[in-house]
Amino acid sequence: MSDLLRAPAEIKYAEELAWLESVDDNPKPFSWRLSPKMVRLFILGSERSDGLDREITQKWYGDRSFVERSIVTLASDRGLLLIGDPGTGKSWLAELLSAAICRDSTLVVQGTAGTTEDHIKYSWNVSMVIAKGQSRESMIPSPIMTAMEAGAIGRFEELTRSTSDVQDALISILSEKYISVPELDSDNIVFAKPGFSIIATANSRDRGVNDLSSALKRRFNFVRIPVVTNKKSEAEIVRFRTEELLRRHSIELDVPPTLLDVLLQSFADLRASAAAAGSDDEKLESALSTAEQIGVLEDAILHGNFFGERDLTARTLASSLVGSLARRDPEDLAILNKYLHGVVEPRSKQEGGSWPEFLEGGRETIATLS
Repeated sequence: MSDLLRAPAEIKYAEELAWLESVDDNPKPFSWRLSPKMVRLFILGSERSDGLDREITQKWYGDRSFVERSIVTLASDRGLLLIGDPGTGKSWLAELLSAAICRDSTLVVQGTAGTTEDHIKYSWNVSMVIAKGQSRESMIPSPIMTAMEAGAIGRFEELTRSTSDVQDALISILSEKYISVPELDSDNIVFAKPGFSIIATANSRDRGVNDLSSALKRRFNFVRIPVVTNKKSEAEIVRFRTEELLRRHSIELDVPPTLLDVLLQSFADLRASAAAAGSDDEKLESALSTAEQIGVLEDAILHGNFFGERDLTARTLASSLVGSLARRDPEDLAILNKYLHGVVEPRSKQEGGSWPEFLEGGRETIATLS
């Protein structure tokens, strides 16, 4: 695993998954590797009341009911659609569910404007077709078809980014649970094995890009993942994910609680400002998601480690925040400058602490970028 830039969940937590499977005596649907109870425990972590001989770490932070509804959906014959704002952990939850259920989270189709029906069904190895003709051996199955044949979970990221004809191709797969291959004279139907299902994700901000048809909506159970607004939960997510990312760089650093509070409060302030804005021009282009907070914090820590005093400072944190969130020039810079002068400056005078240095770091970065 050390030579992988990013190991999938089933490799990263292989030892934990194997142990859970060895002690799991609960009923399992289809060919699932873990029972629904153990899938939930793997994702949300163990508690003393679970009576296990070892601790299972929490990997996804959110309401227990979202995880339970997702698991129940996958145990039925319906697809699962995780929908929410960018950075709410939809893809991470989909990966964890796939890893726990079938030990393979890599059967993924990425939805884009360029995604075609071949990406979710099959294509052909041209050289083999020329040499031997069309056959099962010369067919290249899509990740979805591979999941069908293995009775596993297929994933479709950013479903609403793909065009309507691609989305429509999913309807028959979700309804009939097979794919026809008309180019073949025999053995021309690929049937799904028990355990097959699809987890799709969609960003609520993409509404109107390629809306789902009512027929496709009926074949999915929707689980809406809200933006985390509880400061304690958000702090746990940011700390957990940042430590994981920095471990890749062999950097051991405890984030000072005061600076984490500054980061969380800054994002809370900017979200409140965006909610009160009268037009899109008065809002940052950033979604101000938890994932973006993680990116800001990681960037600040790496900058300090490589070019600074190897410690996280409020000045570096402010510079990272402005540099990460200022995507439009001059609109975003003006919004951030207004925030620094209207909110951070009064707070730095009243509360002191890390806020004065944070203010100066933000001002310096805005001046550099302007």
